[in-house]
Amino acid sequence: MQKINFVAPCHFGLEKTLSFEIKKIGGEDIRADNGRVFFTGDAAVCAKANIFLSVAERVCVVLAQFRAETFDEIFEGIRPLPLSEFIAKSDSFPNGGHSLNSKLTSIPAIQKIVKKAMAVNLGKAYGMNVLPENGAECKIRFSLMKNEFTLMLDTSGDGLHKRGYRAVGNAAPISETLAAGIVDLARVRPGDTVCDPFCGSGTLLIESALKALNIAPGLNRRFSGEHMRFLPESVWSAAREEARSLIRKDAKFQALGFDSDPDCVRLTLENAAKAGVSKYIRAEKRDIRGFTFPENKTKLITNPPYGERMLETEEAKTIYKTMGGRMLPLGENSLYVITPDEEFETLFGMKSGKNRKLYNGMLMCRLYMYFNRS
Repeated sequence: MQKINFVAPCHFGLEKTLSFEIKKIGGEDIRADNGRVFFTGDAAVCAKANIFLSVAERVCVVLAQFRAETFDEIFEGIRPLPLSEFIAKSDSFPNGGHSLNSKLTSIPAIQKIVKKAMAVNLGKAYGMNVLPENGAECKIRFSLMKNEFTLMLDTSGDGLHKRGYRAVGNAAPISETLAAGIVDLARVRPGDTVCDPFCGSGTLLIESALKALNIAPGLNRRFSGEHMRFLPESVWSAAREEARSLIRKDAKFQALGFDSDPDCVRLTLENAAKAGVSKYIRAEKRDIRGFTFPENKTKLITNPPYGERMLETEEAKTIYKTMGGRMLPLGENSLYVITPDEEFETLFGMKSGKNRKLYNGMLMCRLYMYFNRS
């Protein structure tokens, strides 16, 4: 099989980070778009993308891209595709997707025409009037954006944010993939000390540990692509073997989490154990009013309470002021705070050295970055 075209969606604002990760695993022809990155590679790159990428939401094969303003155009665009290279005659191929700013808006109607076109295509390829669809599931995804239709085969299954260590979260979790992006922007290294004074379920601490120890985030989970004929078992086992060989077992990394809720402290420790990084992470009950810096030079990485989600706005603002009172001056420490509150710098009492727009789901936030002076 020749090079395969792939696309990996990500949180808006993390396209550059994802592009760099894709280059590291051997992806080529990398092109970043709004909230997604296109690239090419072989079956081995597909397996490595699922196992190694920390900020991608999933990895999909791009089966086709074409303009479509009518159902006939979708049907005719799908009918000649070499789908049998990716989907076996017994595989099922359910589909779903979205439409934005396009003439065709009915998702059920689009799903129906996609299913029909694929059935005609595969039926002709395999010489069958009725396809059994009793084999592996090949989830098909489509997007119709400004009348540009993209047909994709999902090789991930569950979203890549599902690392396997967090079954449940606290009231306002930050996704694993967004946390990994923040950790990357904070440039966490093997010898760093990281602290989260609002640790919640421990996601930022755990993603920091995975980064510092060079543990591939998908190492301990499975993917739907492992059941697809064009992705042999050998590429998955080779990718996992490579991932295990790259783990930094001699890292001096350490992390400390605080939270005023004892259930969050418990959850952080439980999740760290599931992720296999419990020896590097400590957590204890402590309110922000009692915050003190760890003894070592520290990178503070945190997702404090948002007024819109967990507290009344005024309570959140009080927390930001308290943060400034307990953390300033930062000295040799650095701070990375994600929040949707545009007044954060004023309330905290110091302008950030840099800020970056990121989206936590549909909520537009900024990552305020305060760098140490060393």
